[in-house]
Amino acid sequence: MKKISVLTLAFVLVLGSLFTSCEAVKNTNKTQRGAAIGVAGGAILGGILGNNLGKGGKGAMGAVIGGVVGGVAGGVIGNKMDKQARQIDQAIPGAEVERVGEGIKLVLKENAVRFDTNKSTLTATAKTNLDKLVTVFNEYPDTDIAIYGYTDSTGSADYNLKLSGERANSVRSYLVAKGLASSRFTIQGMGIADPIADNGTVDGRAQNRRVEFAIVANAKMKADAEKEAAK
Repeated sequence: MKKISVLTLAFVLVLGSLFTSCEAVKNTNKTQRGAAIGVAGGAILGGILGNNLGKGGKGAMGAVIGGVVGGVAGGVIGNKMDKQARQIDQAIPGAEVERVGEGIKLVLKENAVRFDTNKSTLTATAKTNLDKLVTVFNEYPDTDIAIYGYTDSTGSADYNLKLSGERANSVRSYLVAKGLASSRFTIQGMGIADPIADNGTVDGRAQNRRVEFAIVANAKMKADAEKEAAK
């Protein structure tokens, strides 16, 4: 599991060096320095990654970057996300868990969430792994979760877009049926967009048939973090 993305870490180190080398900043307290570095880092990170992702950002990564708070409150949120990411990584060995900014990007490929061919019905293996996610999500109720469904390039783009949306909805419906609040979730079918592997190979197509999650702080977590940061 990546605790923090390479770009995020780079910005924190560079900004930390710039700010701490300034005599004026050396005379500020820890909270003030954290707020300055966090806000600046969040702005730069969001701007650069946003440009790379395209207007408004796409998929789980775009949603995670869009949820950046920055400042000391962002650090409080990040600590909670660190713990949640570790638990997800331990619960589902086949998952790809990436800590980015103040959120989590989670990718579940066919080895974790599988569907019957040309259907949106979850297999028994998929349900077992989602049950493990439910346990973790229940421990961290103050998060919003966006679910994105993807397919390989086999078949028409329109068909795959529809199928991917149905699969994302199946995942949400299952999680809600297990007791998670429906208000926490949004879904989007991405179809054949944003392949992560070569659609010209069997293995590549299997990797592209995936479900991605963007896990970010909800309004309550942000408000609580602001209060904690103000202490």
